[in-house]
This record gives sequence, C-alpha cells and structure tokens, in this order.
Amino acid sequence: MSKSSSKKWWIEKPVKILRAAPRKFMGLPLLAKCLILFLILVGVATVSLFIIIGPSKIAQAMYDFAQDIAQLRFGWMILGGVLILTCFPPMIGYTTTVSLTGFAYGVKGFWLAGSSAIIGSALTFIILRTMFRRRLRTWTAENEKWQALESVVKAKGLPLIILIRSSPFPPWVYANAMFASIQAVKLWQFIVATAFILPKIFLSVFIGSRIAMFSDGKQRGEMDKTSKIMNGVSILIGVALAGASAFVLYRLMQKEIKQLRESPDVEDELAAEALEEAEEGAPLLHNISSDSVNL
Repeated sequence: MSKSSSKKWWIEKPVKILRAAPRKFMGLPLLAKCLILFLILVGVATVSLFIIIGPSKIAQAMYDFAQDIAQLRFGWMILGGVLILTCFPPMIGYTTTVSLTGFAYGVKGFWLAGSSAIIGSALTFIILRTMFRRRLRTWTAENEKWQALESVVKAKGLPLIILIRSSPFPPWVYANAMFASIQAVKLWQFIVATAFILPKIFLSVFIGSRIAMFSDGKQRGEMDKTSKIMNGVSILIGVALAGASAFVLYRLMQKEIKQLRESPDVEDELAAEALEEAEEGAPLLHNISSDSVNL
C-alpha cells in the first residue's frame, strides 16, 4: 500500500464511520438507542469533568479509584466483570478498563485483563450467535458478498481469521459481533485468534501501569529526574509499539483484501467487498427486531 493510500485511509475511514453512524443508529431498536444515548451522555459528562476539574486531579482520582478496587478482597472480580461487560456491543470503555487494570495491579494486571478479554469475547460470540441464529441464516442466505466471505474464511481457515481479528478495524466490541456473524468461524478458532491480541492487551496494561506512577502525586514527588525520564520514555515506547503494530496489521489486512480483489475468482472479489463493508458488527446488530431473536 502506497503512502498516499495510507494517508487517504486515515482520513476517509473516520469520515465513513461518522457518515454511516446516523443511519445505523436509526436502524437500532428503542432499547439500544436509549443505551447508546446514555453512553454518549456519560462520555460528554466525563470530558466535561476532565476539562473543569483538570487532568492532574482526574488522573489522581483514577489512580485512587484503581487502588481502592485493588484493596478489595474481590476487587479483581469486579474489574474483570466490567471488562467482560465491555466486550458486548454497543458498550464502550474496553480500552479504558484494560488500562485501569494496569493502574490497579501494575503489569500483573495483564493476567486479569487478558483472561477477562478472552472470556468476554467468547461469551459475546456465543450469546449473539445463539440469540440471532435465525436472523443470521436469513441474512446470509440473501447476501452474496457475505456468502463469499463465508466461503473464503472457510477455505483459508485460521490464518485469515487471526489476521482479521488482529486488524484495528472494526473496533473490539463490533469485531466480536462480526465474527459471530460469520458462520464459518468456529468458537475454538475465534478464541485462538483472540489470544493473538494478548500482546496488544499487555502493552495497554503496561502503559497504564507507567501512567499510574505519574498520576499519583506521592509517587511522582518521590521520583527523581532520571526515574521520571525513564518512565516517560517507557510510556512513549509502549504507545509507539502499539501504534506501529496496529498500522502493520492494517496494512497486512489491506494486502489480503487487495489479493482477493485481484483474484480471477468472482467469489474472492465479493469476499473482499464484504470485508470492507463489515463495519460495526454487521449483520447481527442492524435492524434487530424481537422476532429475529431466539430466546
């Protein structure tokens, strides 16, 4: 992929998501709309507090909150439960919660964050595929692109599933729903592919643990200049590694899509189009009605 196409993606992808958001929102049931509006209000309130109170006080409050959880006997269970919950669309806060485990438990929080992410993803996969089984079969039977994607995933197997799972798009919670939409993906394959995300989770926890040192006024005051520089550098390295890995994985994903598009097989080309259009968990989260749910 050329530099121009890379820059074009960084601009066009967010614009495309923003343009599609109103249409997708209107297609959701009332309960889902109310939940999304609530989450938006929470987000606005959080940003407002951040601006009014100030970054240092917010960081200190976050650190104190994380430490309070860590001191609880079953604090790890509470934090793990929240992380599992944020694996279900349209919930938000997954990345923040992963970082919070670093605030609370340091680098050791990786074991909690990693196991909770895998459990949460697996539960999302099972519940969505079970509840919307009838809708899924109806939708795929009418969509040639999705049928082609099913065939390509089935033919290429686990390597392609891992690549799609590791790609930064779609976002975590919607990627969980997207894989539940692809019948060719087995539960064990999804879990194995999710395990390949563990290094990324480790980086998030590590960055969180380093930021926690700066967030606590007491620790920050006791650090000498060298310690502060080393801690700051480690944060920058962690962020750089996370960003670089996301970009590399995206390029690999685009290379795979390009190969599918250039294939003489019409099915491969349709599968490439399906991958490009598989945004935010389609088709399981679009226009869900009560008669499409198997309870």
